[in-house]
Amino acid sequence: MTTKRENQLPDYRIVLLVTGFLVIFYLLLPIMAPFLAAAILAYICKPAVDRISLWKLGKLVFGRTTATVITMLLLAGIALLLVLIIVPMLQKELLLMVQRLPDIIDLLRARLEPWLLLHFGISLNIDLNQIQDILSKHWKVASDLITPVLLSISKNGFAIVLWIINLLLVPVVLFYLLRDWHVLLARLHELLPRRIEPEAVKLIGAVDEVLGAFFRGQLLVMLALGVIYTVGLWLVGLDLALLIGMLAGLVSFVPYLGLIVGVVAAGIAALLQFQELLPLVYVLAVFGVAQVLESVLLTPWLLGERIGLHPVAVIFAVMAGGQLFGFLGVLLALPVAAMVVVLLRHAHQHYLDSRLYSAANRG
Repeated sequence: MTTKRENQLPDYRIVLLVTGFLVIFYLLLPIMAPFLAAAILAYICKPAVDRISLWKLGKLVFGRTTATVITMLLLAGIALLLVLIIVPMLQKELLLMVQRLPDIIDLLRARLEPWLLLHFGISLNIDLNQIQDILSKHWKVASDLITPVLLSISKNGFAIVLWIINLLLVPVVLFYLLRDWHVLLARLHELLPRRIEPEAVKLIGAVDEVLGAFFRGQLLVMLALGVIYTVGLWLVGLDLALLIGMLAGLVSFVPYLGLIVGVVAAGIAALLQFQELLPLVYVLAVFGVAQVLESVLLTPWLLGERIGLHPVAVIFAVMAGGQLFGFLGVLLALPVAAMVVVLLRHAHQHYLDSRLYSAANRG
């Protein structure tokens, strides 16, 4: 006859199991990029698939597979629309920048070199005319990319093939994750030890709420910031408003990176275009207003206070993620940190309800 203690899974075995899973995940990290990207997209798009799967058109009932196909077609359509609209506009702005290369080089020659020589005793000793000629020649033949592309493929063929395979894996994995999401969750739910199942489900629900708020809210914040930056820089009169504004908005998923990239890029572009300090003040005002709107309106409205990370904790999480896992760690730093916050809150409440805490207070 088995005792109650024998039927329970010892806590140290759970710890060992989780530790082993994390070690295996870390070892497989180099090939995990397409799977993580697909998992993040699936998590974001799951509510749309759930809603579409409940649609009814006469006697036709949309199933999970049909809803998944429709959702992925909508994603592809949005991506294609963005490419068709934004890429030509960016191409126009880049060509405008290339046309201004002679003016930029003249400005560097007239102001930067004398300033460096006066304040630091540094002479560039560079033939800027020669650089200008080289850049002009290369930009004139920039449309002929066949030779450099073939040369790059011959040198880095295996890496390019792996990159293409990873890129093609994302929609495949995304399809199966979206279609079988609830099936996978049900199977994982069955594996939970019955003793900890109620508490684990409650904890996973809290983590799901935080992650859902983060991913969906962060995407909206990025888009809103990109629009605000672009409109503000356009009002300033900056020719590269769309390029810089959308770039700053897209990289704003890393805290303060969007602000830094936007201010530096827009500041340099403003100085080169207007050659005056007043437009630089306007650029700083645009990003200042955008940061105020993000702090006062966008983040509380779209993200809310569910994540609850202190700014110092945000900086530490991003730096720690980058140090441990590189660029992928930077991308996942905040959602992982949000999960850790939920777990710490749970552990704190568990400690307050424990006999250890009650005994310490009585003592």
